[in-house]
Amino acid sequence: MNVGLADIDPIALLHDAEMRPTRQRQTLAQLLFGRVHRHVTAEELHREACAAGIKMALATVYNTLHRFTRAGLLREVAVDSGRRHFDTNVSYHHHVFDERTGELSDIDEGDLQISGLPEVPDGMEIRRVDVVVRVGFADGR
Repeated sequence: MNVGLADIDPIALLHDAEMRPTRQRQTLAQLLFGRVHRHVTAEELHREACAAGIKMALATVYNTLHRFTRAGLLREVAVDSGRRHFDTNVSYHHHVFDERTGELSDIDEGDLQISGLPEVPDGMEIRRVDVVVRVGFADGR
């Protein structure tokens, strides 16, 4: 079930994550979690906040996204060294990245099978495997 904007209580969400509900965190939580699952960059979220009349520094958005990620509210997806998306769907799944549009979309866990993983050192375990399938035109456009 998707949560609508009116259904989210950002203060309760932040309290449950043991975070102080600052005005900026409440605003960003409302923008992030008041809709269907989504993928967003810090720059996109900053633009959304500004468009909604909320003034905050881009650094505040970055810091908040990283704090939400550490609290388990978001999942960070590294598309490449210069592009990171934050995913509101924290369940185990993979992604497709459209190189033409920059859009990131989900692949359900059962739709991709992974085998042949390497042995890990003693005392270690594989916690998660993240796959980003990149798509673009066959002719390189």
